[in-house]
Amino acid sequence: MMKFFKIIGVLALVLVVLALGGIRYIGAWNLVFPNHQHDTQAPAIPPGLGKPAVLVFSKTNSFRHEEGIEAGGPALRAVTSSLGLAMFHTENGAVFNADDLGRFDAVVFLNATGEMLSAAQEQAFQNWLEAGGGWLGIHAAGDSSHLAWRWYRDKLIGADFTAHPMGPQLQVATVVMENHAHPVIQHLPNIWDHRDEWYSWENSPRGEGFNILATLDEDSYSPIHKFLGSEVDLHMGDHPVVWTNCVARGRSVYTAMGHTAEAFAKPEFLTLLENAIKWIVAANDGEGC
Repeated sequence: MMKFFKIIGVLALVLVVLALGGIRYIGAWNLVFPNHQHDTQAPAIPPGLGKPAVLVFSKTNSFRHEEGIEAGGPALRAVTSSLGLAMFHTENGAVFNADDLGRFDAVVFLNATGEMLSAAQEQAFQNWLEAGGGWLGIHAAGDSSHLAWRWYRDKLIGADFTAHPMGPQLQVATVVMENHAHPVIQHLPNIWDHRDEWYSWENSPRGEGFNILATLDEDSYSPIHKFLGSEVDLHMGDHPVVWTNCVARGRSVYTAMGHTAEAFAKPEFLTLLENAIKWIVAANDGEGC
């Protein structure tokens, strides 16, 4: 009997280890075990980084989109290089201080999630952006893990994330351009197909005054969240996936695309990223919004 219980104990331990490994593998570790750690020692930025410069930030104190981060970093480096811009990529939130931010013309949140920054670091970023910085948020930068930072939610996202489809999670959908004169969507086809994890929000940020540049054709995919036999309808009607906002003298762009590595190899998405970075960098040239 004792041997039986030992075997059961070993099997239970193995299952726990496998479950924890699976949680970490899919990027959900910080969903199960929330991380509220804030960095205090800023990273060493190369003294010869150069100008203009872009800071890419991919810290994840909530769900980690490993695939999108791993592919997005090199893709953004290629984009910034093609534009003649320097780039520094970090997951250290202590870089958000007045001196270090002053070395950058734009900040990209590459699938950054959760309570990433301390109150002082959040304020430093807010001050920098409102003084004429530029911000680009990619995919998970707009999920529900940011709602406690109200300035961020109200000024950069303008909507409350609800869910994304499951069953299937990744789908090809048709992206439809709006506001064709805007620099962020120049050289893009009016309609193009893209495979991604498509976020939905409670309401369109259009209602909060954000400038919508692209929407989804909801008839082109299935915006339904299927889980454990239940279904939730994620149709929005007006379903934006790219939008901008003016934040005092600063500029912001958010795109809901960027979950997969495949996304960062898509020519249309790379053009969108290049246009967005070029436009937000120009905010620091005194052009304003």
